[in-house]
Amino acid sequence: MPKGESLYHKFPDYRVDLEPSGRRVVVRYKGQVVVDTETALVVRETKHDPVLYFPRQDVRMELLERTDLETFCPFKGGASYWTLAASGQRDENAVWSYEDPFDQVAGLKDYVAFYPDRVQVEDPAPAS
Repeated sequence: MPKGESLYHKFPDYRVDLEPSGRRVVVRYKGQVVVDTETALVVRETKHDPVLYFPRQDVRMELLERTDLETFCPFKGGASYWTLAASGQRDENAVWSYEDPFDQVAGLKDYVAFYPDRVQVEDPAPAS
């Protein structure tokens, strides 16, 4: 995993805020449910669109295959990637996670995110 130093001290106005989504979210890949959770996080980062992160405990991790790709974010830390495989199809490096995030975003540990153009994200209405 790439190691490096956080840049928060050089950019004190830069923000990475983690908020509970407060709603049920379902993620599908090729018709298969990959995530069904009520505990997703919304990550709001300066100069980026909001990103949903999902707790691994609610992700069908058996559909993910770790790849060799690793990247580094100076505000979150080193990222690991997975290929999503379901219904006989594969989408390489469609999922990422900060397994050892910087202290400022420690809440990202044990969460994964999906590239939104590779999955279908649903916000089902609550059961009545």
